[in-house]
Amino acid sequence: MEADFVSLVLAAVIVLVLLLYCMKKRRTVPGRKDLPASEERRLISEVKEETIKTRKQKSLFAQTQRAETLYELFKAESVQKVASEIKSLDEVSAVIAKAGLENCNLIFGIDYTGSNYLQGKKTFGGKCLHDISDKILNPYQSVICALGETLEPFDSDGAIPAFGFGDAYTKDRSVFALKPDGIPAGFKEVLEIYNQLTPKVRLGGPTNFAPLIRQAIDIVKETRSYHILVIVADGQVTNERATIEAIVEASNYPLSIITVGVGDGPWDTMKEFDEKLPIRNFDNFHFVDYAAAITGVSNPNASFALHALKEIPDQFKAIKRLQLL
Repeated sequence: MEADFVSLVLAAVIVLVLLLYCMKKRRTVPGRKDLPASEERRLISEVKEETIKTRKQKSLFAQTQRAETLYELFKAESVQKVASEIKSLDEVSAVIAKAGLENCNLIFGIDYTGSNYLQGKKTFGGKCLHDISDKILNPYQSVICALGETLEPFDSDGAIPAFGFGDAYTKDRSVFALKPDGIPAGFKEVLEIYNQLTPKVRLGGPTNFAPLIRQAIDIVKETRSYHILVIVADGQVTNERATIEAIVEASNYPLSIITVGVGDGPWDTMKEFDEKLPIRNFDNFHFVDYAAAITGVSNPNASFALHALKEIPDQFKAIKRLQLL
């Protein structure tokens, strides 16, 4: 009788051990040797992206009180005043979140017109604005990094379509994808592709934003999500009528358009262009002079990002009110 009891207990222990072992095996993530190379890269990429988002979210939460203070300044004072107080891109993210931006996706448009050779005399040491070196970021690189990092916490999928326009082949008629075989994952890949591709591009012209804006409209139609189109350009619009028509059409969709003027300017025509646009469903276009936004401040990148994104929270609220999403 006692032997039967011992045997029963021993069997129960064995069953329990086997059960625990099976449960542990079910929870175990496959090792690298068990995964195809492509699947391994995908998992590593997902982990990295999730880590970046988590860090950003923690940073935003950590700066809640300061964000409240900066937001009160943002509401009551000029943007220049806030720009002189702001210390980092994280703080810009926190302020625009406080102001009402909930989520967004990015699209970049890069100007490859020939005037880039001439527009850096005053603001970029006489070099072509697309000059790439290890010592200093050119204005296009700086814009990609500043806005990409600022808006990263709001981006749900990390995909950032990026296009070139105004080169010797597309001229003012169309655009080309910086990554023909896919969509860049995050602003860092946009920057990497820009660095690799730009030395091979033949600069051309003239300048027409309409094909790029309509490309962005097609993306918004397909994804049905809010996007911010950032057009980085070194010169004035040469085909105003086509560009105005495209901007008006874009106001029927959840799409904001920010044009960043890089180089020496002058930008009087672009500022007038911004102000004289016809009535649309909402004010969906904003122009910012890059050189002016980074001059005389302690943190140029944060100042620029704030100037560029200052109208975005109100535009996002208007899009929600109009039920365009």
